[in-house]
Amino acid sequence: QTGRGRGTVCAEGADVTGDSGQAPGREKPNPLHAFLEAVYGRVFRGVAWLGMPPWFIVTMEVPGRVSGQQRSTVLVLARHSGQKYAVSVVGERSDWVQNVRSAGGHVMIRHGRRRKAVLFEVPVEERAPILKAYLVWSLGARAVMELGPGSEIERFEEIAPKHPVFRIEEAPR
Repeated sequence: QTGRGRGTVCAEGADVTGDSGQAPGREKPNPLHAFLEAVYGRVFRGVAWLGMPPWFIVTMEVPGRVSGQQRSTVLVLARHSGQKYAVSVVGERSDWVQNVRSAGGHVMIRHGRRRKAVLFEVPVEERAPILKAYLVWSLGARAVMELGPGSEIERFEEIAPKHPVFRIEEAPR
């Protein structure tokens, strides 16, 4: 849904609409798909808002690069080597990715309480093990990436340029 700072959440947790509410180069989803996306977004937005388990579902808020209004996106995080990461399943065209870059990585993350964080983009050559870890929790992304958490690391190296990854660091209070 759009308006009041909320984008449309695809089944992989990526905001695929932006300030305009229409994803670039994408057809309108069929009504059933749109309904399921709306339900998914509301359920997991509530989970993140309340801080309920699981830990890997959060809501990220970032100013829209065009409107300047807060945009809220439900994300499934990855954990690798003790760090948390945000992964774009949709890729470079994801509005949340473009908004994060425009905001210099400064975002708000909500899982229960709201806290400031800074996202740092991970170089392509370091993404493969993070993408592999991401697929442990993000079941919907498996179909999009056409891989599973048991796939060989070389397969993740092949797709790494298509999927921006950001390390999340909580900002000091």
